[in-house]
Amino acid sequence: MIIKKKEFTIKGLACTIRSAQPDDAAYLSKIRVQIDGETENMDREAGEAFITPSEFEQLIKHDSADPKNLFLVALVDHKIAGFSRCEGNHLKRLAHKAEFGVCVLKKYWGLHLGPHLLQESIAWAETIHLKKITLNVLETNEKAINVYKRFGFEVEGILRNDNYLSDGCYYSTLVMGRLNV
Repeated sequence: MIIKKKEFTIKGLACTIRSAQPDDAAYLSKIRVQIDGETENMDREAGEAFITPSEFEQLIKHDSADPKNLFLVALVDHKIAGFSRCEGNHLKRLAHKAEFGVCVLKKYWGLHLGPHLLQESIAWAETIHLKKITLNVLETNEKAINVYKRFGFEVEGILRNDNYLSDGCYYSTLVMGRLNV
């Protein structure tokens, strides 16, 4: 689905949240690898599950046409700084919910782009009458967990020893959900 873009200023920087466009694909392919290498909060190592520009373009086109999906980009001074995606489901028993994920380049951490992307995703979910948004977050990502809780998400489960990180330790994943009632 495509939403109306939102513009705002954070710390003197012009910011925009808008739907991803096919011409964003090459840059999204590049920064996804970069983001994966900048933090261990993602499910992937840098370069794993690589999405080519062509694959990103197809994903953007699919999500733009599907009312159950939302692919957003966050721009700072007209340059993509992060993105988020909500993926719904067309199976009757699961059609009431969507899964949310977000990525922001480390250079732009602290500008609250993640919360802005989340806020727009929640507004979209309410507009199309979804009853639930879910997400997974690494147990050590306390900043993100606190943001999600501030937006009404609750821990619904724990996937124990779900991630093996570079320090040689296993970490759990929190499954969080937000009901739109």
